[in-house]
Amino acid sequence: MNKLNRKFEYALMTLQFFYENPNSKVSAKEVCEKTGSPFDATARVMQLMAHSNILKSVQGVNGGYVLAKDIQAITVLELMELVTGPVEVAKCVGTSADCELIGRCNIQTPVNKMNFKFREFLSNLKLTDFLISASQKMGV
Repeated sequence: MNKLNRKFEYALMTLQFFYENPNSKVSAKEVCEKTGSPFDATARVMQLMAHSNILKSVQGVNGGYVLAKDIQAITVLELMELVTGPVEVAKCVGTSADCELIGRCNIQTPVNKMNFKFREFLSNLKLTDFLISASQKMGV
């Protein structure tokens, strides 16, 4: 069974924090203190999200990160590929296609179809489909 990559988990934890605190400006250290995630990995993930305009890095003494993109517009596929690379269910799909059985494999077409469907599912799944807002936590 495949599991979520840790970097993806840290990205989700960060965005869950911003979803609960939408107008916050926080440092990576503050996010780590609130979420319990490790600093180095979380800071790197936050930098990736800033480079892709999900977060915005604010420089200076009172600097930190702010949410730059509407969380409702972020798909699971977008976030997953940002922090972990292309989503591929097997070695024979995508750009790498480095499987030694290519050309004689009898499941290459079904696996490609499966990969397409999986990517389609992830691209239709918005983060807001499962993140919990502060008002939801409080039962409002």
